[in-house]
Amino acid sequence: MNLTQRALDRHGLRPDLAEIADWIAPGSRVLDLGCGDGALLDHLQHAKGCSGYGVEIDDAQVLACAHRGVDVIQQNIEAGLDMFAGSRFDVVVLSMAIQATKHTERVLREMSQVGLEGIVSFPNFGHWTHAMSILRGRMPMSREMPYQWYDTPNLHLSTPLDFEDLLDKLGLVVTRRGYMANGQPIGFLPGLRCTQAIYRFRIR
Repeated sequence: MNLTQRALDRHGLRPDLAEIADWIAPGSRVLDLGCGDGALLDHLQHAKGCSGYGVEIDDAQVLACAHRGVDVIQQNIEAGLDMFAGSRFDVVVLSMAIQATKHTERVLREMSQVGLEGIVSFPNFGHWTHAMSILRGRMPMSREMPYQWYDTPNLHLSTPLDFEDLLDKLGLVVTRRGYMANGQPIGFLPGLRCTQAIYRFRIR
């Protein structure tokens, strides 16, 4: 069964979320930052007996979480994770949102302070089609980055190697990597061919 089929089997999870769900052990306590409509936590609760919270700022998405029965806190993650200072999660997830954070280093540090492990997914700005767009004098657009240069919420675009350098700077150790394109895993030349990268990391 390919990754896209597995994603559809998981209550319609996006392929990167399906992969992230595979990485999380049954019974884990999970904090999902920028959790959207709560699909990942909903799946983890029902399929793996996990518990935890979502953090989301958008009103409609918070309501969608509530309809799913997902515990959600309406909060901008850039305001900090002080509310979880006394908590300890097995895994803290930030999927397809880190590129939109203003204070990326602080977000990663705080993830490592409240969680034993972190999992982050993001669009790969180093994909070969993006390089071709720039050579043609145009800013890249893709399914993962479907915005014009003037209305994009993305502030800090990255490649897998750039992200690994940042983790190393922060004293965080990569324990697993995943690379995807069109919902499929990528092995050969992932830095050029993947459209999404997924990393799991822990404190050194």
